[in-house]
Amino acid sequence: MKFTKMQGIGNDYVYINKMEEHIDDEVSLAKYVSNRHYGIGSDGLILIDKSDIADFKMTIYNTDGSEAEMCGNGIRCVGKYVYDKHLTDKEEITIETKAGIKTLQLNIEDGVVKTVRVDMGEPILDPKLIPVKGDTTPLTDLKIKEQDREFIFTCVSMGNPHAITFVDDVDNFDVLKYGKGIESNPLFPNRTNVEFISVKDEGHIDMRVFERGVGETMACGTGACAAVVASIINNYTKRKVEVTLLGGSLDIEWNE
Repeated sequence: MKFTKMQGIGNDYVYINKMEEHIDDEVSLAKYVSNRHYGIGSDGLILIDKSDIADFKMTIYNTDGSEAEMCGNGIRCVGKYVYDKHLTDKEEITIETKAGIKTLQLNIEDGVVKTVRVDMGEPILDPKLIPVKGDTTPLTDLKIKEQDREFIFTCVSMGNPHAITFVDDVDNFDVLKYGKGIESNPLFPNRTNVEFISVKDEGHIDMRVFERGVGETMACGTGACAAVVASIINNYTKRKVEVTLLGGSLDIEWNE
């Protein structure tokens, strides 16, 4: 079976073209290839397939075999994959995901994709749709006690659930200690991605993420978008923000 290993600012996945390869058990394959000791090693498996409603379809599996709705870095890599491998010659393409159809703008230099801009769609702030057990929209004051600390979360969905909390020094924060328990807290019916962020100024935040079904990852595109939404509705930043993650930086803009 042919595969391609790709990463978006350190958020790495194994990519397989389902239009050419046959897979009997996608969940088992995802667990196998993601294993960093016995497999290829990745944050998960992404399958690229034909779609009846978009240019291509993307299916995402986490390292534990659970299916994710959307991945911002993963979909950028899909855009580069399909163009660089000559599956399309379009510079604007649509991708079918479990979070809906996303539009990608490809920036081409010397015949290959240099950068990708993704229209992530409107953030979801209704607790019932995120989903999270809360009453107010937006939900900016969800209190969760995890071990020896109490956190206040803002909850956002970018097609997948995110819980964002603000900390003073994210660089020295123990993400693994607190992330796992929060991810599976009963307040989140489908579990949640957990973002810990420090606001540097109105145009820059630092972020680390405990990704649902994976653990701490180098980056998370949907998480970066959710973190910017949370920063804006809490009046910490303007609408265009640079998000610095362990693997690099993303430019995020929430267009009015």
